[in-house]
Amino acid sequence: MEKTKISFVSGHVIAVSEWLRNWVVHIQLTVEIWELLRVICPMRTFFHSEPCKQTHLNVLNPQSWLQVERGKIPKLATQGSSSIGSLIKVPEPPVLPHFKPLDYVQVLAQIHEELESCPPHERSSLYLLQFHVFKGLGEVKLMRRSLRSAWLKASSVHEKIIFGSWLKYEKKGEEFFFDLLASCGKCAQEFGPIDVASELQTDCSSHSLDASFVHGSRSSPTVAFRVGNERVCCDRQKMACLSAPFCAMLNGCFAESHCEEIDFSENNISPAGMRVIGEFSMTGSLSKVSPDLLLEVLTFANKFCCESLKVACDRKLASLVSTRHDAVELLEYAIEEDCPILAASCLQIFLHDLPDCVNDDRVVEILGSVNGHQLSLLVGQASFSLFCLLSEASMSLDAKSDKTVLFLERLVQSSRDVRQRMIAFHQLGCVRLLRKEYDEAEKLYQEAAKQGHMYSVVGLARINYIKGQKGRAFEKLNSLILASSPLGWMYQERSLYCEEEKRLNDLEKGTELDPTLTYPYMYRAALLMRKEEAKAAIAEINRVLGFKLALECLELRFCFYLALEDYESALCDIQAILTLSPGYRMFEGRVAAAKLHLLVQEHVERWTTADCWLKLYDRWSGVDDIGSLSVIYQMLESDAAKGVLYFRQSLLLLRLNCPEAAMRSLQLARQHASCEDERLVYEGWILYDTGHCKEGLQKAEESIKLKRSFEAFFLKAYALADSSQDPSCSSSVISLLEDALKCPSDRLRKAILKELLAYDKKGAKFWQALNNLGSVYVDCGKWDLAADCYVNALKIRHTRAHQGLARVHFLRHDKAAAYEEMTKLIEKAQNNASAYEKRSEYCDRDLTKADLDMVTRLDPLRVYPYRYRAAVLMDNQKEREAIAELSRAIAFKADVHLLHLRAAFHEHIGDVMGALRDCRAALSVDPNHQEMLELHSRVNSHEP
Repeated sequence: MEKTKISFVSGHVIAVSEWLRNWVVHIQLTVEIWELLRVICPMRTFFHSEPCKQTHLNVLNPQSWLQVERGKIPKLATQGSSSIGSLIKVPEPPVLPHFKPLDYVQVLAQIHEELESCPPHERSSLYLLQFHVFKGLGEVKLMRRSLRSAWLKASSVHEKIIFGSWLKYEKKGEEFFFDLLASCGKCAQEFGPIDVASELQTDCSSHSLDASFVHGSRSSPTVAFRVGNERVCCDRQKMACLSAPFCAMLNGCFAESHCEEIDFSENNISPAGMRVIGEFSMTGSLSKVSPDLLLEVLTFANKFCCESLKVACDRKLASLVSTRHDAVELLEYAIEEDCPILAASCLQIFLHDLPDCVNDDRVVEILGSVNGHQLSLLVGQASFSLFCLLSEASMSLDAKSDKTVLFLERLVQSSRDVRQRMIAFHQLGCVRLLRKEYDEAEKLYQEAAKQGHMYSVVGLARINYIKGQKGRAFEKLNSLILASSPLGWMYQERSLYCEEEKRLNDLEKGTELDPTLTYPYMYRAALLMRKEEAKAAIAEINRVLGFKLALECLELRFCFYLALEDYESALCDIQAILTLSPGYRMFEGRVAAAKLHLLVQEHVERWTTADCWLKLYDRWSGVDDIGSLSVIYQMLESDAAKGVLYFRQSLLLLRLNCPEAAMRSLQLARQHASCEDERLVYEGWILYDTGHCKEGLQKAEESIKLKRSFEAFFLKAYALADSSQDPSCSSSVISLLEDALKCPSDRLRKAILKELLAYDKKGAKFWQALNNLGSVYVDCGKWDLAADCYVNALKIRHTRAHQGLARVHFLRHDKAAAYEEMTKLIEKAQNNASAYEKRSEYCDRDLTKADLDMVTRLDPLRVYPYRYRAAVLMDNQKEREAIAELSRAIAFKADVHLLHLRAAFHEHIGDVMGALRDCRAALSVDPNHQEMLELHSRVNSHEP
């Protein structure tokens, strides 16, 4: 009986304990949601006039959110537009700390022209300036190519260290990639440490004495140096050869020249150190000497002008620097004793440890305090490049920190020409603005604008507005617009200082001039939402998300869906956000997106694994890339095999033009591969996507040796097609794709097959291979076989196969059927700008223009429509209008094809200088563009 009673009590204790645990979780969640609401709704919404008080208290009451149930989100849609407005905030566009010239084409052309004739030591600095231009344009690939060019053209060891470290910093988190290249027998030299001692040659011959010029004295051939109680015997003439002071002392008119023993006890050298010096005088080398002893000998060598001994110590100490701690300890000696090799080696250790070394106060103190000769010793003539890199790394960690200010102040001091001063003053001004140091920021912006950087006027206007001088802010932007060829950002900024109607006009103009600016879309969408025009608001924000997957736009749309209680769509957007940036924080950085994800997830029914595969298949077939990302994110939270899912995720991210996120997903696919052959396939795709086709091909072959898989053959076909210049390789590609079709499918196709038994089983497995095989058949002229592949792919809803089948119809001279096929694709695909562009090839000119105008509305970054419209205008002898059409796109997109066509138009109308400018700018974008090189050569020969 007693035993039963104990069991009964313990059971209740367990139950109570479980209840308490759940209650604590419930309370924590309640607090989290209340804190979230408090963050979202600014304090100013807490206080209203008496008639409004009750309404808004309901909005802000946590019980209206929680409704006693776990994780309830409030029904904002029923509370009125004021509560929606408090949730939906569009922050002002930031003043970007970038170099943004009014005419970037002209600046790129100037840089290219200077690179053609400048001395070698100036090239790296010019490529750094080119980097800043591309950074202002948001061209990440071109930025990295400029950095690599700066590294390749470096004329000093310091430049090699700085730009090599910068490239390594830009690739932070991708160290595995270097290992992949090494596994293929290829080395990424720019990322590895360089041998400073061999690169930095120090000439000490002029400071050392040749034995033939040292006249022997009448004294003994040996001399003993007494240090304390010990005697160190040395060869007199060998010691005399170390330096002029030793030669004078041992062979000159001094008393020591007749002494067989000389007291060196007062010269801060130990007996061990003196023995090292004596040995060096005999052998010319230092071996097995401790660092402390080397430092002692180094100081002695400096004191007695023993240059060869000093250089030997310098090299030996440099070889011992392996950690940041070593570098911190030794750099002080390097500066004090004037040791360039040791100083450069320490600098290399610091820079290869970016951005972590910026958090080390000792490193910051050293790099921030060196000046004059010390700075020259540390970095040669590359001080501007050094502080550019350090400020870049510091701003990425904390743009408002004292360290960032310190490095930018040094950048200002290091700037040597007008363009460098523009960059330095503007960047420091932006940081001062972030720190709310408005007077200092204003002076810096004024200086940058005085140097010619007109974008700094944005910073001046913003400060005027902050100080309550709205009219002055408006006038600054208005004057800039009237005095120059207006750009989108000018109207965007002026809109901040206008009344509502004029603001909308300016924002429309800003979008017209630069459709890549996100703020105008966000402002218009938020305004529509506050007017309770939800459908129009979502359509407006979808305009920009259709071609630019901006996190801030996804965040705003998430808020819209949340306000509308469309939790499934809200979940889709926040999962896309977390896919792009796992650590993203929303509402101006105050709330982790991951927390919001957990809250919203409570309101959406969880899908089974089968549901997920079906929805992924539907969204993939419907060309709904953001929806597909969301489904994959949810699947990755389960126990599903992750390798193939991360791989699918990377394909979607590449299609959405998010290469960095795609590479991260590919790396995760590699980490989660279930077997060796699968891992090799993902490694092959990593190499292929980074331009190493041959190495990707090698990985595919290694995978096939282990297992004949669909994925390995598919990769090999892709890599072979890209790496081979032989047109006959098409037959090999066809053979590989046919081999792929004979192999077992991956998990995605198998899962789809289980759920969609009504479809053709073979087709369901291999829709992607069928589509690609069809493309190869078309290239080989085998149109019937190509059509069969596309038809089979369409049977299992591979929507993009419509495009291939349309091409076959067109090649068979059936344009009407091709047009109809592309119309089907347009109707099915959610993202259909490319489909409109392709359909334009299969219709008459009027319909072509209509389709291409639609393309530009859907995706203004696609360049073909601008080129087509410009060519039509040129055919109609409307040269100026044709050039204007191209200039419209060039203003916000640095594209070699647009610049090439505009250069040709300039040449056609006899504007040689305009043609030459565009040629040079285009070759800055793509230095190896063959047609551009030919046009440049031709135009250059006509230059007056």
